[in-house]
Amino acid sequence: MSAIIIQAPIPDPARAGPMMTAKDRSSTSSTQSSNTLFDADAQLDHTAHKPWKHFGFRRQHLDQDSKISVEERSASDKRSKTFWKSFRYLSNLTPKQVDDYMASYAIYDLDWADEPAMIAALGTDYKQKVGDSLRAYYGVINHLCALGSVEKMYIPPLMNKRVSVLDNQLLYEESVARDLGLAPGDRVLDIGCGRGRVAAHMAKYTGAHITGINIDPNQLAQARAWNVQQGLSNTFVERDQNDLPLPFADASFDAFYQIQAFSLCQDLPAMFREVYRVLKPGARFSFLDWVRLPAYDETNPEHAALMRRVKPLIGAVGTPTPAGLEKALTDAGFQVTRSDNASIDGLQAPLIDKVDVYFRALRQFVLALVHLRVLPKHFKTLINRLCLDGQAFVQMDRMRLISTSYRILAVKPDVSTAAAPVSNETSR
Repeated sequence: MSAIIIQAPIPDPARAGPMMTAKDRSSTSSTQSSNTLFDADAQLDHTAHKPWKHFGFRRQHLDQDSKISVEERSASDKRSKTFWKSFRYLSNLTPKQVDDYMASYAIYDLDWADEPAMIAALGTDYKQKVGDSLRAYYGVINHLCALGSVEKMYIPPLMNKRVSVLDNQLLYEESVARDLGLAPGDRVLDIGCGRGRVAAHMAKYTGAHITGINIDPNQLAQARAWNVQQGLSNTFVERDQNDLPLPFADASFDAFYQIQAFSLCQDLPAMFREVYRVLKPGARFSFLDWVRLPAYDETNPEHAALMRRVKPLIGAVGTPTPAGLEKALTDAGFQVTRSDNASIDGLQAPLIDKVDVYFRALRQFVLALVHLRVLPKHFKTLINRLCLDGQAFVQMDRMRLISTSYRILAVKPDVSTAAAPVSNETSR
């Protein structure tokens, strides 16, 4: 596994202690936690969590600036094994699986906000049709993503310019744990849990128990197998997030997070009300997702053309705005404590570009093998679709028309305590 170089002081093993208590965590506000994300020392000084034990952390003096060499710390280790496992799976797809996957992209030309268009394209049972399309889509795309550094199927916020996509994922996930104030034994809800890799990292990092929901049985089977392999006790439930109410009792969870899953949610106000219901009073809420930013003008032909190209790439049906999300959360009863773009300078483009360059290079390799008849012909179809319009995504991000790294933090008020001060940093 290749190492990455990060500027930071050498952690002192003598400082390593037990995991932070709930009291320790709750004393750090979400604003303080988020502000430290851009400090290299704070990013790597996870001695309280003993990262060298869980993630292969190794120390090495490199120069007088106290640089250290840090191995990739992903909960999903042995990347080559994951790559070849997904490669074999994709090689054995049936013609129907390939056809269903390609047909599933039709839903991304639609928008939840335009129900007449939904009905015209899919019929009155469009909700069921979207669910079927999502199963066909994610049953293949999760394996395509696993051929690269986006096995978790999300491009993270840019948290540190000097490190890989994988470590930016980990840095963001650890910031979520801090923002939520997670402690050992906490029950946490994760909607859109995918292959369970984020849940595994969150559980290892905090000692919390994660309950994940996902629509795709293929991903859930992988999540459960990985959970057992890692010695964790997380729970995974097969469920379409649009099938409300959620299958949990009132006040069941201590915290909630979702990462780029609500772009597929049909009714966000109803979803927020459900999340509010299943959270305990005082519980915190973390949201990272796709939004349409104020600079986007739907009457601008260039903007509209880019949007048509990017929505299928990132798998978005809805096009929410920050203001609309905040209002829906407030109407559901939440107190919004932070609303901003989690990426440095508000740009994901450097990470999007890394992923796009990698997959375009992989595409040339795959096409050559298809030409030589080493791989089945359907690989050409899959890789061409996957690599389509990556630069349109980069362009929209740089134009600040959209983002998939928009973060909102909120809390379900605890009537037994005084309300916390609101610190909105909203980008509108």
